[in-house]
Amino acid sequence: QVQLVESGGGLVQAGGSLSVSCAASGDTFKSYTMAWFRQAPGKEREFVAAHRWIGSNVYSTDYADSVKGRFTISRDNAKNTVLLQMNNLPPPDTAVYYCAARTSRALSSVTGEAAFPSWGHGPQVPVSS
Repeated sequence: QVQLVESGGGLVQAGGSLSVSCAASGDTFKSYTMAWFRQAPGKEREFVAAHRWIGSNVYSTDYADSVKGRFTISRDNAKNTVLLQMNNLPPPDTAVYYCAARTSRALSSVTGEAAFPSWGHGPQVPVSS
């Protein structure tokens, strides 16, 4: 399995911005499909965004409807990292944000937890009103 270590997170005021980063182990990171999920207090974990490897040097991104236009997922293959930039955060975005990985391509959108065998421990992102 891939080892994932997240960083970032922390308290942010409503309307503010924050980024969380995830570093992955392995020598073939460029061929991983990476994703972020989140779990708000009292709710089930939900998909946030994914950065899919399609093949060769082709990638695609997917976003949950609730974060489109506000969140951006990106990757740095040289550093084995994926970044989630979050802007205009309202209090309902308060959650634990989990990084997830699969060591294979995804030709279409993958939003289910079962598609990702490797998980990080998740930094908390509390958004104050």
